[in-house]
Amino acid sequence: MGSRIRQTMDDDLEESHEINVTPFIDVILVLLIIFMVAAPLATVDVNVDLPGSTATPAARPETPLFLTLKDDLTLAIGNDSVPRPAFVTTLDAKTKGDKQTRIFLRADKAVAYGDLMEAMNLLRGAGYLKIALVGLETASASNSPAPAATGAPTP
Repeated sequence: MGSRIRQTMDDDLEESHEINVTPFIDVILVLLIIFMVAAPLATVDVNVDLPGSTATPAARPETPLFLTLKDDLTLAIGNDSVPRPAFVTTLDAKTKGDKQTRIFLRADKAVAYGDLMEAMNLLRGAGYLKIALVGLETASASNSPAPAATGAPTP
């Protein structure tokens, strides 16, 4: 509480009933700095060139588990590269043995379809049947006009 000195010469001091917001602002600024530092750490750092999709995006879970198939056909669970022989044990450790966990499968667009199916077969062989494919959102194909047909002029 603060106090003010009155203009009269009485011995009583008048109390000030104003809220001191300085500590509140200090706490808010510290929290802002913490969130600004922690936000970049929450992103995934595996570089993959994803293909586009026009499907409506589904709701994202709180802690998704990503399996990434990179263009050199190496696998990564989250941010950690995993050799294929240790794939099942690493995946079981990440999911704590819960076979109902939804696995989000990301593959570089340079990866062949057969290699993508091989990764899906690895998941199926490990007992994980809930697989979601991840892609980039693009503009809807129905919004863009169809390209005109071109041909050689007839004589």
